Amino acid sequence: MSVALGEAVSFGDLGVPADLVEALAQGGIVHPFDIQAATIPDALAGRDVCGRAPTGSGKTVAFGVPLLARIDKARKRQPTALILAPTRELTAQICRELEPLAATRGLRVCSVYGGVGYDGQRRQLNRGVDVLVACPGRLADLLRQDALNLGQVQVVVVDEADRMADMGFLPEVRRLLDQTPPSRQTMLFSATLDGAIKVLTREYQRDAVRHDVGVPEPDGRGAHHVFWRVDGPQRAGVTAELVPAAGPTIVFCRTRRGADRLAAQLEKAGVRTAAIHGGRSQNQRDRALAAFKVGRVAALVATDVAARGIHVDGVACVLHYDTPEDGKAYLHRSGRTARAGAGGLVVSLVGHGDARAVARMQHDLEIPAPMTPPNVAAITNSQDRPNRRVAPNKPLAVVASDDTARRAPRPPRSQRRNGDRYTQDRSSASVRGGGRPNRGRPSSRRAS
Repeated sequence: MSVALGEAVSFGDLGVPADLVEALAQGGIVHPFDIQAATIPDALAGRDVCGRAPTGSGKTVAFGVPLLARIDKARKRQPTALILAPTRELTAQICRELEPLAATRGLRVCSVYGGVGYDGQRRQLNRGVDVLVACPGRLADLLRQDALNLGQVQVVVVDEADRMADMGFLPEVRRLLDQTPPSRQTMLFSATLDGAIKVLTREYQRDAVRHDVGVPEPDGRGAHHVFWRVDGPQRAGVTAELVPAAGPTIVFCRTRRGADRLAAQLEKAGVRTAAIHGGRSQNQRDRALAAFKVGRVAALVATDVAARGIHVDGVACVLHYDTPEDGKAYLHRSGRTARAGAGGLVVSLVGHGDARAVARMQHDLEIPAPMTPPNVAAITNSQDRPNRRVAPNKPLAVVASDDTARRAPRPPRSQRRNGDRYTQDRSSASVRGGGRPNRGRPSSRRAS
């Protein structure tokens, strides 16, 4: 079936079974998003699908509905559907979104990822899981423990494939796909479909139909870019001065240790801060992100991998505390601000040793901003910052590094990304773990 994008159609028009149409309607979802209208008919027909669409465009429903319509009931430890996702947060989110739909068909959904114990995940697999949503690293561990096998998988989905590539997961993804039957249906969804993603399409899909929907991911080019010459010892002080002036800020560090050290320095300077990286537990990461979303912390200090999937409205500033690895990393980081037409500020702290590399990167990206000494006063009144404000200074209820800290208050309904009931969300709250190692020192990067 061919559907023109933007045409007012229903899920029933796309061929979705009536019980799933009703389950979607109960969650207030009647008309499909563009990526759903484009891919669902082919996916329901059993075709391999390659879909490009920006994060938050409704990809979970695009692959989840056909998957639930096509798979058989699984035996214990032998799932019939496998969804691979790059981060703990995205894995949990996919599971939450699919559970109400799966329940309509008597199917069980389970998520497995690192940062939590193995026992609960093994128990769920022993009871029988039809749809397994997994991070590659934890799934590989469970397979080595003989906790499950993938020999009965009928449908495989690789979600956020570009993030998989950025995080170095593609070799593991390929090893996992090799353990599934060649007859499986393979769906691949990503914000970009170039580079390493082509390898997955070429080697693991059969005559895949490709659908490109929506504009590319924001890259922060619409923000105001500032490059300040600041050597190492002065960076923390400049950051502590910039954050209150700029507004809600995501600060990028190269390593987990560096992120933790800077977070402690900012707290000592009176800037409410949370750190988020692959070394944090799942609860710590959830609390840190929730605190930043509702304005209880002014700065979120993150490693590259941890923050690539952060999508928070009203991020006023992105600060490159450590120089990014390359131009692509610079754009990924910078894309956390100046989203959906809003203004934003991107500040880079450039040490003497990085000046030449940063100048080259500016030339390649066509960002011809001069390198100047730090001048917080100059940007305070000139930037079109979002109106979102951090809560008044008071004792902080959420500290990401403290397991005993109280959970942040639940955000208002209008700000929730996912409620207790199924909702079709246009945004993602996935977070990544890890970071680039320092030159000359052992890497602190570890996949989530």
